[in-house]
Amino acid sequence: MPDKIKTNVLIIGSGPAGYTAAIYAARANLQPHLVAGLEPGGQMTITTDVENYPGFGDVIQGPWLMEQMKEQAKNVGTIIYDDLITEVDFRSNPFITKSDSGLIFESRTIIISTGAQARWLNIESEKKYKGFGISACATCDGFFFKNKEVAVIGGGNSAVEEALFLSKLVSKVTLVHRRDSLRAEKILQERLFNNPKIEVLWNKKVKEFIGTKNPNALKKIKLEDTQNKSESEVLVSGAFIAIGHDPATSLFKNKIEMDEDNYIITKPDSTSTNIKGVFAAGDVKDKIYRQAVTAAGLGCMAALEAEKYLSEKN
Repeated sequence: MPDKIKTNVLIIGSGPAGYTAAIYAARANLQPHLVAGLEPGGQMTITTDVENYPGFGDVIQGPWLMEQMKEQAKNVGTIIYDDLITEVDFRSNPFITKSDSGLIFESRTIIISTGAQARWLNIESEKKYKGFGISACATCDGFFFKNKEVAVIGGGNSAVEEALFLSKLVSKVTLVHRRDSLRAEKILQERLFNNPKIEVLWNKKVKEFIGTKNPNALKKIKLEDTQNKSESEVLVSGAFIAIGHDPATSLFKNKIEMDEDNYIITKPDSTSTNIKGVFAAGDVKDKIYRQAVTAAGLGCMAALEAEKYLSEKN
């Protein structure tokens, strides 16, 4: 028979939201259980230098920060499983969830913090320079390219917003788009076209990222014209992939209310979902900010709301 675990709070997913929720829930004596998922620590574990998380005078490393959060959560009483939730049932309370290793959780509340992943181009050279010139977050990493030339890949709202943000820091932004028109909102396009530091390359797709070894550093991008297949190069120190994010919500499809992009919908100024006792925190519900510090704040909110829910239910 598989092990059955009864808990007040089950946290699905780790990262800043999950670990912060665990810390607050444990300190409220709720004895939370956290299932870390496929990527314990979330996107922060593939981030190198972190300079914008409050409380640290020096640059820190993303994996180190997540390890510290994990240890803090454990030290205050969270039980953490290096496992993956594969099945959820929200139809009755306590909620029933099953893990890949065969564990069955009966939980009075659930906090979903499974996060989101940036979409990548998935070409071989991209992997080589990811974290060494290639990023998916201008707000996180733009500062490292101050007064340098960078490229943004994409043509939607995210790409234009990234380009506009970067233009305040860098000497030049080259927006690379595979079509001859942008999908971004017209007001954003107007700002983009009126910005003297931004150049748009139309009908171009990335063929290869090229740089140096020891140390790894991006130096240029080889482009291919989508119409005539001609090749060209653009010299850059950084490249920001801005072709969207995908929330990790496939597990909850048709079981909880989501928007058209599959982000979990929560009530205004709350982490409460349409299912009483189920809360969502971090990038799984936040499609705007997507920062470690905002995810942590939402994790705190979710734990406090779970505590209030349990108190009122009792």
